Amino acid sequence: MARNTICLWYESDAENAARFYAQTFPDSAVGAVIRAPGDFPDGREGDVLVVEFTVVGVACMGINGGPQFKQDEAFSFQIATEDQAETDRYWNAIVGNGGKESECGWCKDRWGVSWQITPRILMEALAAGGAPAKRAFDAMMTMRKLDVARIEAAIRG
Repeated sequence: MARNTICLWYESDAENAARFYAQTFPDSAVGAVIRAPGDFPDGREGDVLVVEFTVVGVACMGINGGPQFKQDEAFSFQIATEDQAETDRYWNAIVGNGGKESECGWCKDRWGVSWQITPRILMEALAAGGAPAKRAFDAMMTMRKLDVARIEAAIRG
């Protein structure tokens, strides 16, 4: 177990979420699956309680805690992509597996976890500042899934 781990609360499906992430993203894997040693408020002895996993090298833990808490946009994974094909692949995997589109490169998976699928070129333009950054930002604000060609065109002016 990593010393610092992101803990995500799931109603009851942490293991399936972790397995989906491991199948979708490189440098991702499912580790220990820990079963409850006794009954708990939203489960029984032997049910999956905790799942250790990594998402693109980041240590995570999923806990099956019941319906008390829901995911929201206050937490998101941001996945930097190299090109449109990679952007499309991750976006389509998340949205196409019961997820939902949002604005500006954000989407939610079917468990409610938010993702930002962000081409590196956008972040590089924003970091550089100036008029090209403003144009790239303005273009992004009109999109759901980010379009690399439109961002590049906006940067060029």
